[in-house]
Amino acid sequence: MTLGAPFGARLAEAVRRRGPLCVGIDPHPSLLGAWGLGEDVASLERFALTAVEALADQVAVLKPQAAFFEAYGSAGVAVLERVVTEARQGGALVLLDVKRGDIGSTMTAYAKAYLDEHSPLAADAVTLSPYLGYGSLAPAIGLAEQTGRGVFVLARTSNPEGAGLQRAVTDGGGVAQSIVDAAAAGNAGADPMGHIGLVVGATVRAGELDLSRLNGPILAPGLGAQGATVDGLRATFGPVLPQVLPATARDVLRHGPGAADLRKAARRVQDQLTTLLD
Repeated sequence: MTLGAPFGARLAEAVRRRGPLCVGIDPHPSLLGAWGLGEDVASLERFALTAVEALADQVAVLKPQAAFFEAYGSAGVAVLERVVTEARQGGALVLLDVKRGDIGSTMTAYAKAYLDEHSPLAADAVTLSPYLGYGSLAPAIGLAEQTGRGVFVLARTSNPEGAGLQRAVTDGGGVAQSIVDAAAAGNAGADPMGHIGLVVGATVRAGELDLSRLNGPILAPGLGAQGATVDGLRATFGPVLPQVLPATARDVLRHGPGAADLRKAARRVQDQLTTLLD
């Protein structure tokens, strides 16, 4: 369906009501095992839908990692469709972590798969990779705006392999900064913020990017298991901290399989973030 209010406004309202925490739904084999589950579709479904049941009415954003569902073929994708639908019915915004990036008609097809109002996988937002050129993302960015959805474009990720490309400097300046600047241009004039977000790892060193003109949300994965801390977020993001969605998966999901324990773990992180932002 077309969602009416722009994504930036919907996200700002969700964060105001529930806080900024984004929890990933990552059915990693190690987590399935920790829950006493196997690596089969029934276990995938139990894991993912338990997380949705526990958290969809608690946190602002749930972020299913599509790859862990796609690994089970069409049956896994069917589970992902249920996760998207039931999470949104529970009140959470759904950020589908697909990191798609391509050109021309293929990018248009990806956009329709995840952002078109008629698609069973249509989420509130998706992650995109711009490293075939930021302009190649135009079909997804345009369709997201048209349908009231959002995109989060990889800018500076925390994985060591990404640094060589993302920190490279060209005649026009830094590669990652060029992604930031392009997103900022697309968000100019939006109120309270635009629909083009960025992915900037929570472990990225402070001051590496100028995010001051972004006027959009910043997904900051890496909280907890990857080494980032709540206290470290202020040093990393400084004045744009109110735009940041700190993301964690394992630090919440490892407390399953009990729904009450998952909720308790999420509330603990939420309380820490609330204290940070006060």
